[in-house]
Amino acid sequence: MEFRQLEAFVNAVKYKSFSRAADAMFLTQPTLSTHVGNLENELGVKLLNRTGREIVLTARGREFYSYALELLNTRERAILSVQGDGESTEGILEIQTSTIPGQHYLPALMEEFHQMYPKVRFYVEQSDSRMVNENLMNQRGELGFTGYRGNSGLCYEAVFHDGMVLITPNEKEFDDLPDGAEIPVERFIHKPFVMREDGSGTKAEMEKALVDGVPVFKNVDVIARMSNMAAIEQVVSRGLGVSIVSESVVRCGNFGGKIRYFKIRGLKKERTFYLVFNKNVSLSPAAEAFLRLVRDRKRLHEPAEGEPAG
Repeated sequence: MEFRQLEAFVNAVKYKSFSRAADAMFLTQPTLSTHVGNLENELGVKLLNRTGREIVLTARGREFYSYALELLNTRERAILSVQGDGESTEGILEIQTSTIPGQHYLPALMEEFHQMYPKVRFYVEQSDSRMVNENLMNQRGELGFTGYRGNSGLCYEAVFHDGMVLITPNEKEFDDLPDGAEIPVERFIHKPFVMREDGSGTKAEMEKALVDGVPVFKNVDVIARMSNMAAIEQVVSRGLGVSIVSESVVRCGNFGGKIRYFKIRGLKKERTFYLVFNKNVSLSPAAEAFLRLVRDRKRLHEPAEGEPAG
């Protein structure tokens, strides 16, 4: 039995697909299939069943999976204990992330982590906040970043906060206001809205948001629902409607004068984004190291006791 065979099996289970598992391991699909087949032959049992495009564990496979995962993590810990530095930590770190953390928070962390642990490779899957939770519960990925707390089987640690702002086309109607100014709800609530998809943390927070105590966004005229933030920006820039997005989108965006953005008067809502992981899964050394980095960075940017939050 080889560790590469165990890695192939574990990743096939996590991603429910040989092709996705092969991508995560930077292998071809036939190579990964061969690894799993050789493992099954050596054990003399069927570990996986193929049903259509997905694969599912057999009863024996389900029993073997936890042992395989623990063997891989124990190997990494053993190597780390005797070599004891970032050079020795290796493997694939699988991360699930929703849109905002994936675009505006995670890349800088990955850069810093790579400098510390150059042998670790990343496999990052981006989806909406609700799907991040589901994937981690199904053991697809070890760590996640999400704006939505939705499962008691997961651990959530707040890592950063972000405001919510209105974006509009660059129209004469708003020429009296500079970018970033406060705008009253009455000036835009009648307009068509471009919304994120169901499952999006931004959409969920928007629907709960109160302006002067009133949930004004629950019954807006929705002209489009879209899962891609760049597509939302394009649609808004072409005048199809307005949208409410995380403030980091406009801080990092380059709209070329086609989009305006405003703070919403009376809206006090801030979004919280979380680092999340499965309570019942043993983390690999790479995931544990990344978890430490996230916690260290959070402490570094927190105000000292007695200081106001900036």
